[in-house]
Amino acid sequence: MSKVLLTGGSGFIGRHVVQDLLTAGYSVRVLDALIEQVHGSAAPTLPDEVEFIQGNVCDRAVVQGALIGVDKVIHLAAEVGVGQSQYEIARYVGANDLGTAVLLEAMIGRSIRKIVVASSMSVYGEGAYETESGQRITNARRRPEDIRSGDWNPRSLMGRALRPLPTDEQKPVDLASIYALTKFAQERQVLIFGEAYNVPAVALRLFNVFGAGQALSNPYTGVLANFAARLASGQPPTIFEDGQQKRDFVHVRDVARAFRLALEKDAANGQVINVGSGQAYSVSDIALLLAQAMGVSEIEPDILGKARSGDIRHCFADIGKAREILGFEPRHRLEDTLEELASWVRSEVVVDRGAEMRRGLEERGLVS
Repeated sequence: MSKVLLTGGSGFIGRHVVQDLLTAGYSVRVLDALIEQVHGSAAPTLPDEVEFIQGNVCDRAVVQGALIGVDKVIHLAAEVGVGQSQYEIARYVGANDLGTAVLLEAMIGRSIRKIVVASSMSVYGEGAYETESGQRITNARRRPEDIRSGDWNPRSLMGRALRPLPTDEQKPVDLASIYALTKFAQERQVLIFGEAYNVPAVALRLFNVFGAGQALSNPYTGVLANFAARLASGQPPTIFEDGQQKRDFVHVRDVARAFRLALEKDAANGQVINVGSGQAYSVSDIALLLAQAMGVSEIEPDILGKARSGDIRHCFADIGKAREILGFEPRHRLEDTLEELASWVRSEVVVDRGAEMRRGLEERGLVS
């Protein structure tokens, strides 16, 4: 039986990966620091057959012990959040980049047969676009002065509107936040290590992951969880810019399956692969759909008309590579699973920290 170490395995995505691996017959060990911002004060809820180690991935001795007897690794441990990364820089670089370095050093000389790392769509910056004439643009950027004047969309050199396209893995990275920088460093470390030590390595670039179990008290977590916490507290979801920015929302059970497939498919070795739904949704539409599912459709989103530092306008996934290499196909459409999410939210004790998040960004001049 193959034994897999999951760093960050008690988190939102990690718990679903654990369940998928157990169902497929793997033995699982979890290493997790149980950061309070993510987990609160609750103990981890993992199946009895999972071996759990509480510890920080930056702690060399703990990581060395966690790797004993392991033959595959899924590296999920990371600080998550674009906005917070812009001011807690040392925390994000330390946890994400140093933590990955410690893990990789501890793997040297061991019989590890594969490592899969969680990267992020944030490394792309803006997604792919095309001009009116059909020319593909992969280096679109918004000018700060345009954003400040409320012109939210990237434009061509001629000042014309660009049309957003699905973003594939060929698009060059364009790092617009400290979080994006750390995620790119994580994926490059893992792939460089894999090539140097002949350890098959895969990086999965995750788009906006959602589903039951996401931390509702962490305002820097996923968009849907943030909106759900606001709505459950009778408060309007806070939306930056005009709400028409487009994102790709992929269900956590689909993401969990993608990690297992990446472990199992030799064709994935050495590859960077998008994991998304392949669908584009405006953030404003998502807020309205969620409010309807939660039975609070009378609460309208609070559209700020202001931009947050590090945010991009449009990015949604081309998942052709995942389909071809992993045999991956999304099974849980957002429209079909919002009722399930709403039902779970109603069963939770919700602490809404959205206003606290916004205030923290504004005080540091990160909202304009």
